[in-house]
Amino acid sequence: MATTTTDIRGGGTIGSKDYKKPTAAALKGAIQLGIGYAVGNLTSKPDRDVLMQDFYMVESVFLPSEGSNMTPAHHFPDFRLKTYAPLAFRYFRELFGIKADDYLYSICNEPLIELSNPGASSSWFYLTSDDEFIIKTVQHKEAEFLQKLLPGYYMNLNQNPRTLLPKFYGLYCIQCSGVTIRIVVMNNVLPRALWMHYKYDLKGSTYKRCASRKERAKSSPTFKDLDFQEMFEGLYFDADTYNALMKTLQRDCRVLESFKIMDYSLLLGVHVLNKKGLERGARPDSKRLNGQRVLYSTARESIQGEGDGKVAQPVADDDTMGGIPAKHKDEKLLIFLGIIDILQSYRLIKKVEHSWKALVHDGDTVSVHRPGFYADRFLKFMGGTVFKKIHLTSSSKNPDLIPLHKSLNRTISSSSSSSSSSLETIEKDLKDHLENRYCVKYTYSLHLSPYCTLQHYIHFTLALATLASTHILFSRAYPVYC
Repeated sequence: MATTTTDIRGGGTIGSKDYKKPTAAALKGAIQLGIGYAVGNLTSKPDRDVLMQDFYMVESVFLPSEGSNMTPAHHFPDFRLKTYAPLAFRYFRELFGIKADDYLYSICNEPLIELSNPGASSSWFYLTSDDEFIIKTVQHKEAEFLQKLLPGYYMNLNQNPRTLLPKFYGLYCIQCSGVTIRIVVMNNVLPRALWMHYKYDLKGSTYKRCASRKERAKSSPTFKDLDFQEMFEGLYFDADTYNALMKTLQRDCRVLESFKIMDYSLLLGVHVLNKKGLERGARPDSKRLNGQRVLYSTARESIQGEGDGKVAQPVADDDTMGGIPAKHKDEKLLIFLGIIDILQSYRLIKKVEHSWKALVHDGDTVSVHRPGFYADRFLKFMGGTVFKKIHLTSSSKNPDLIPLHKSLNRTISSSSSSSSSSLETIEKDLKDHLENRYCVKYTYSLHLSPYCTLQHYIHFTLALATLASTHILFSRAYPVYC
């Protein structure tokens, strides 16, 4: 096997118009065999610190169908595999807790699942059967740009592994029968086990940002910015979650701006809990369902917490798949999201595209724009139109407490003792009120003294909820002395 330090442009030509799609089975088989060989070969190399030259290393090997002294025989056409920055990407995988055996099992154990592409990039997407990884074909310039980004990407992940930016786990090139394709392995943002009732590709621009008629006719269409404004008044989160989400988006956008990246999108999946959830038939063979394998891979894990950068860990054995709780009107939602398509830099061609569109339309509304303006417009749209904070109103008698529904107030006022039957009624009403109106998880109980009235009980409970900013989880009993 020849290992060289070479520019990414040495791997042939590829573009949306250049390469012809080979047999689907042959392509997927070559991808799986190639990645399996590359990762397996890497295990023989000792662990060490990542050096600057590691970001630009390219390893190349020829895999003939009859096999060789170094490569296995296979039933696909002969092909050449190039692995970019293998040691650097090994570090990235280890940073997210991905072991080599698990990585190989995910990619090579079962056939890849081909996904439709709603975008205009003409890329092909493949999903691993365990729902963990997306394999995407990228163009020549995108692959070159990613390799140039790796040192800065390395620095950013070391500072902040909790991010909504794409998590890249490998970059490869396959040359087969005169065809050259480049692929990148990334994290999967939208789990298949939960049906996404709505999907959006959001940029914060309005020029031609609506789904086409062809896209709308699909069984699971991907809508855009103008569609969102027509279909939703906003997605509401409790204060802590909203602040954590926006803090993460702001940090990520500043990183992209520093790299002069623009034209990226927020991929947003909305699962409505009120509707039937696990309705896709076969659930994926994923360890997500029985404990996380990849660190920081869910939406909840990816957003920053207040102060120290921590956020509540997702429950491993629930059915939320790490989604972020939200509300829209009377619907309870789970939100899945991630920033995608970050391999577009503000090069000359993009500057020309923006100038031309600005002559015909309002320059501030078109998608392509200089990175600083693009980031500000993106954040303004996400923080003001898409994501909104639940604002609590104060009750007249208890201005510091969560206000009660009128029917719940009447029930409390008509009760004069803390009998077990009355307490059960109040507790059930309170549970429904907190969970449905304020997204508060009510899983705790209170031991009341004989002298504690229901009014005391309800006010104490609401005080606890308020202190926890309406996003709490109590798992112990609290004595109340009145």
